[in-house]
Amino acid sequence: MTATLDTTPVRQYLLGLQDRIISALEEEDGQPFLRDAWTRAPGERLQGDGVSRLVEEGHVFERGGCNFSHVTGSAMPPSATQHRPELAGAPFEAMGVSLVMHPRNPYVPTVHMNVRMFAARPQGREAVVWFGGGMDLTPYYGQEEDAAHFHRTCQAALQPFGEDKYPRFKQWCDEYFFLKHRGEPRGIGGVFFDDFSDLGFEGSFAMMRAVGDAFIEAYRPIVQRRRAQPFGERERDFQAYRRGRYVEFNLVFDRGTLFGLQSGGRTESILMSMPPIVKWRYDWKPEAGTPEARLYSDFLRPRDWAGWPAA
Repeated sequence: MTATLDTTPVRQYLLGLQDRIISALEEEDGQPFLRDAWTRAPGERLQGDGVSRLVEEGHVFERGGCNFSHVTGSAMPPSATQHRPELAGAPFEAMGVSLVMHPRNPYVPTVHMNVRMFAARPQGREAVVWFGGGMDLTPYYGQEEDAAHFHRTCQAALQPFGEDKYPRFKQWCDEYFFLKHRGEPRGIGGVFFDDFSDLGFEGSFAMMRAVGDAFIEAYRPIVQRRRAQPFGERERDFQAYRRGRYVEFNLVFDRGTLFGLQSGGRTESILMSMPPIVKWRYDWKPEAGTPEARLYSDFLRPRDWAGWPAA
């Protein structure tokens, strides 16, 4: 890999992926997503451009966003070099598509997906490129068939790249999307990988594409199955409470959020992932035997969802 690395194919793929995802989600919601294209002015900490796609007060999605960004900078921030300290301070290029969808109906899970590429370009040395990404599901009222479908779709996407990839990236996801201060997972996981270059540029790029391409099939059938399920104030109240965990994770632990803020990224785009209505309570626990308690006992723990039901 040389310092003259051409990342144009990655950019083209990511813009196409964003268009395909937005088209599918607009069909589900019935409301067009806002399109906000942006560029960074000369002299700012980051140079580059992006497209933010956002829906607020939609029919299905109460708030959601799908961002494309492509930026360059003069020095890698700490969040991007924590596993590669030898690249600290090197010029870099980063691009990716990231989305979070917060549905209105509490029986439809919140979903997150991200695929990205980083290229460090240290002076006088070859470029160092790696990929990252994944997707994870955060239900409020767990359904085994939804969790199994989501995980099996991720497993199938990764199958061509080796039998080890799904179990490895599932465990990585379980460990990454964990609120250490709460001692609980954010949701039922999915797959997550970062700093990945094991298959070389072409192979690693192909694996990233497979994950991105699998998103619509992983999530859309769940939305279609749950979007009309009746709910009331009790379910909406619990949804708002659990959304608080989502906010805590994104602001305390999420590497993408930290990278964006530390590198001088576009704040509106970075914080697009925040839900519109959130609640916190002091030392609250659901009553035993309720559907809310079942989320904790049956879903907020690592499980072999791809193998459900167990033989």
